[in-house]
Amino acid sequence: MTKFEAFILGMIQGLTEFLPISSTGHLYLGRHLFGLDEAGLFLDTMLHIGTLLAVFVIYKEELLYIIRKPFSKLTFLLIIGTIPAVVIGLLFKDYFEEISKTGVTIGWEFLITGMFLWLADGVKNGYKRMDDITYTDALVIGTFQAAAIFPAISRSGLTIVGGLIRKLDRETAAYFSFLLSIPAIAGAIVLQSLDLLEGKVEAISVSALVIGAISSALFGYVAVRWMINYLQKHSLKGFAVYVWILGIVVLTFQLTGRF
Repeated sequence: MTKFEAFILGMIQGLTEFLPISSTGHLYLGRHLFGLDEAGLFLDTMLHIGTLLAVFVIYKEELLYIIRKPFSKLTFLLIIGTIPAVVIGLLFKDYFEEISKTGVTIGWEFLITGMFLWLADGVKNGYKRMDDITYTDALVIGTFQAAAIFPAISRSGLTIVGGLIRKLDRETAAYFSFLLSIPAIAGAIVLQSLDLLEGKVEAISVSALVIGAISSALFGYVAVRWMINYLQKHSLKGFAVYVWILGIVVLTFQLTGRF
């Protein structure tokens, strides 16, 4: 893997982790385009570290608040919102790893992501701010996040959809979605690190990995800031159309044996 390829893959991870279009699905396509289908686990871990750094910087005040007050409502909202993904991830880890490697379902998953985004965009704008979020809201949003364990189902997309359905206003839905990404991304890094300790390491240069992580962090930071502002006044339907087109293209290539 060249440094340029690492930079591009970092950019893809950083942007698509927080735009509602699926980072895992786009990373799979990006690696396939560069012929790097075997360069997976170690690279993905470093790219996830990059996006985790981005949200650490943006949510540093919230994280410091949790450290100072570990038994606060915010702490329990994040715990409750993370539980569904932990349960599903541990129960079906091997199955989802297998379909992630083959990419056989990602075309359909892009289409499903688009459907959720389109339907949620028609939901009347909610009224709940961060202080109004209940534990039930967190559990429902977390359940949507658990469904995003499929490779091309967007985690950020479905958690935003879950927030809108629970009557969070658009800015708060995005804000809580990205805050909830911290334990989700951290958990993915832990699981990937355990696999790395078992010797599942690819031969990738340190410089390329560092470039990928930095690129992921920078573009992740931009994506979070931009998305929170964008959702205040704009529709999700543009993202829905994009993933529909992408899904149709992927399915066409799969059916014709080109992918």
